[in-house]
Amino acid sequence: MKVMWIVVTAIATIVSSGALAQQTTPPPAAPPDFSKAEIKTTDLGHLTYMLEGVGGNITVAAGDDGVIMIDSQFEPMHDKIKAAVQAATGLPIRYVVNTHFHGDHTGGNAAFASDGAVITAQANVRRRLAEGSVSGLTGAKTPPRTGAALPTNIFTDDMTLKIPGRTAELKHIENAHTDGDTYVYWTDANVLSTGDTMSTGRYPNIDFANGGNIKGMIAATDRFLEFANDDTKIVPGHGSLATKADLVNYRTMLVTARDRMAKLIADGKSEQDAIAARPFADYDAKLGVNDQASQNFIRVVYHSLKP
Repeated sequence: MKVMWIVVTAIATIVSSGALAQQTTPPPAAPPDFSKAEIKTTDLGHLTYMLEGVGGNITVAAGDDGVIMIDSQFEPMHDKIKAAVQAATGLPIRYVVNTHFHGDHTGGNAAFASDGAVITAQANVRRRLAEGSVSGLTGAKTPPRTGAALPTNIFTDDMTLKIPGRTAELKHIENAHTDGDTYVYWTDANVLSTGDTMSTGRYPNIDFANGGNIKGMIAATDRFLEFANDDTKIVPGHGSLATKADLVNYRTMLVTARDRMAKLIADGKSEQDAIAARPFADYDAKLGVNDQASQNFIRVVYHSLKP
């Protein structure tokens, strides 16, 4: 299978401009060695599983004769993901749902479509994939996707997917991580699949150039907290399985970041001023992130809020 590698990092797919291109730019990420990658499967109960590999986390929900799968990681992971799903459920994948358009969540679309899965996503996901995108932090361009890589089962606000013995309620969140985010709450298993509107152990990406906004990220956590309880298992877009307590702490971090950055902007600070101020130093220490990750988060929050 011919694979075209598209670099996707924690700050993937943000708009390019001449001014931004002159700012601190992270070096290109080296492609991972997919041959050494392994899939970790965690049983969440009620025939629901979390798969961790290379790229975004995957949720697998099994029905009587098939599986609904959330996200598809990178194309070279297809065979390993398929084998892990088979080992856990013994069933074919009927639907693949993209939580957003970034390549570490959609790269396997074409391969799973060729297996017979129906690729499903919010309308803006298909549009972003079909048009291609540009990273404002790196200037890297992601070319348009075509054919089976594009979702064919499209919705705007919400959609219900049904297979015998299992139902998924897909809900769109406006302008959070991107403009095409979808989450799924599996009421029968008390499992929440957030996509990249939540991450653990790292700063989230806010793809402001493609509709993302920190205010929308906070709104997403508010919506999740309406139904999450102490027993809810949360599959974040990246990082380890989370709890409601983790979600509360994550929301606090987002609100703190928004408020601190809003003050800097109100004081007339530039992007470089904001980077120099290190407004999130306490969270840098808590998360154990490096300087580049810290600066990237400062930049995406800044441009998310800058008028």
